Amino acid sequence: MATNTPLSPADFRTYNHMAEKMGAFHNHFRMQWNVLSTAATTSKRPKGMTLRSYLKLCLEFCHGLDMHHKIEETRVFPFLATRMPAFKKKSRMVTQHKTIHKGLDDLESYAQDCLQGDRDFQWYEVKDILDKFGTTLWEHLDEEVEELGAEKLRQFWSKEEILRMPM
Repeated sequence: MATNTPLSPADFRTYNHMAEKMGAFHNHFRMQWNVLSTAATTSKRPKGMTLRSYLKLCLEFCHGLDMHHKIEETRVFPFLATRMPAFKKKSRMVTQHKTIHKGLDDLESYAQDCLQGDRDFQWYEVKDILDKFGTTLWEHLDEEVEELGAEKLRQFWSKEEILRMPM
């Protein structure tokens, strides 16, 4: 399957569509992260955002990324792993998910505690939580899209197989 022949623009689009779709999902998470991180770093909410709204955004980010990863881990990665080492169970991609989920669990717990009045909100605490998994998250968002790019996929899958993939 591996070839050095340049892809036509149409074939590139065919092979690259998974990367483009994943990139769109990841950009949504990047936007949410940027709001959360900027506020935590500056100790200031975006204009017009209440603390309650900020904490709800923390939860939305956690739940959305958790669901995204569950779908990947149960539907996408196992299929791709049949041919692509980057998606196997002990791969960097899966290990990154574990690190990210520890951070998501901490952020979710913190936001829930603050919303329920069990804990006083402190910007530095949110920043500390985000700092623990931010680098891994951003590396993961980039690397996953790269692994789904046209040049990588064409090494393992035919055009016909790509066209039949559900994603």
